[in-house]
Amino acid sequence: MATSNPTLPHPPLEGSARLIGTLALSAAVFMNVLDTSIANVSLPAIAGDLGVSANQGTWVITSFAVANAISVPLTGWLSMRFGQVRLFMLSVTLFVISSWLCGLAPNMTTLIAFRILQGFVAGPMIPLSQSLLLASYPRAMAGTAMAFWSMTTLIAPVMGPLLGGWITDNMSWPWIFYINVPVGMLSVGATWAIFRNRDSARKALPIDAIGLGLLVVWVSAMQIMLDIGKEHDWFQSPMVVACAVIAVVGLLYFLIWELGDKHPVVDLRLFKNRNFWAGTLAISVGYGLFFGNVVLLPLWLQQFMGYTATDAGLVLAPVGLLALVLSPVVGKTIHKVDPRRYATASFIVFGLVMWMRSRFNTQVDLMTIMIPTIVQGAAMAGFFIPLMTITLSDIPPEKMPSASGLSNFVRITAGAVGTSVATTLWERRATLHHAQLVEHISLGDGPTAQVVQGLQASGLTLQQALARVDQLVNQQAFMLAANDIFWASSMLFLLLIPLVWLAKGPKKGQGGGGSEAASAAH
Repeated sequence: MATSNPTLPHPPLEGSARLIGTLALSAAVFMNVLDTSIANVSLPAIAGDLGVSANQGTWVITSFAVANAISVPLTGWLSMRFGQVRLFMLSVTLFVISSWLCGLAPNMTTLIAFRILQGFVAGPMIPLSQSLLLASYPRAMAGTAMAFWSMTTLIAPVMGPLLGGWITDNMSWPWIFYINVPVGMLSVGATWAIFRNRDSARKALPIDAIGLGLLVVWVSAMQIMLDIGKEHDWFQSPMVVACAVIAVVGLLYFLIWELGDKHPVVDLRLFKNRNFWAGTLAISVGYGLFFGNVVLLPLWLQQFMGYTATDAGLVLAPVGLLALVLSPVVGKTIHKVDPRRYATASFIVFGLVMWMRSRFNTQVDLMTIMIPTIVQGAAMAGFFIPLMTITLSDIPPEKMPSASGLSNFVRITAGAVGTSVATTLWERRATLHHAQLVEHISLGDGPTAQVVQGLQASGLTLQQALARVDQLVNQQAFMLAANDIFWASSMLFLLLIPLVWLAKGPKKGQGGGGSEAASAAH
């Protein structure tokens, strides 16, 4: 076992210890990321069972997202006060307890309170799992470590709706929370066994109360604005406008305060590093585009193509196949290949996938929908590992938790923005296409008259026949709107390629830079 002196660097783990440690960290990450999406498809069941409206039920998602967004960037500061291993174990333990309490919640108010706790303690888990995993592997195997981490982070959001739909249909909604309990307990036990003597040094840093308060204010306002914006018609609502103003003013004050404070709660000076800001920006915008489309595709399938929640999840499930196969390959070769090349290839494949989806129509069959989903797995394999390698390549060891927490915060926020933008533009483009299609439809028009007469011949009244025509027009309008979003996403992925090349390449003799990312964790 490694030395227990936290002031000395710990050697990499070996053999079964490394395998068990990797599985423990990956299980915690998978559980965490899964929980951000698993509740989405269960909202109607939760709202109905607890006797609240569907709109009130969305606070189950919002409360978790707000608390999570606040705590993620605090990871660096918290880990310096408590130690990385202690903080990780505390986070997982409290996550298990709060998950159990969520399942027991007797009413919506209690459920939201426990979701806030769950979201807050979940924040440090992902950045710390990244740091601990990199520190567990030799420098030459940093890419392999990132491969394991990226597979759980990318596959869990896809599995969430599928698993959530199945649990809700076949069991009951509390089980979407109860399933975290055994997974979390195993993760805590294995983490304690492997990492208890590998904690980082602790420092009694003063509490940056003003910075923390400003962070809570602007992040809460921004998350609430993103979550309620669509249903309140965005800036037509005084509440959304108020949230936007609070978020912008709070962010400006936060930036000024944190850059001038000696012990900031979030180390914004990390953005002085070119690779850090270029990598963080590329991975965040790319993730926002990816996540927006992950949300949009099942919505379209369920609302306009007649798919159930479980069927829509099954359509998305194959995205993990190529990712599982290719991620280890990318991880093992990242020290030999410039990570910017892998990231470029990933964005090109993402662009191809979105272009393929932009060719869909309302007659599209299951296989045609699944082909780009399968191909997307190749893009995912070259997405996280190279971009995180670039982002963390020049970060000194003591800054690793702060850098990981800050980059993950920007990425998670971009995912929330991507979801709101994609769904809002989808509805607005659908309204435009509906208006354009209706211009060509009238009872005096030959084809329209034939359709209406055919529907009336099948037993429908004139009003029912016209309502059916409107449904068909609506279906086409949302299909065209989805095509617009897919096409725009394709172009944006290609436009991200130059951003990757703003980062510095690997140093001469150090291959693809995997060793730099690892050295930052040791």
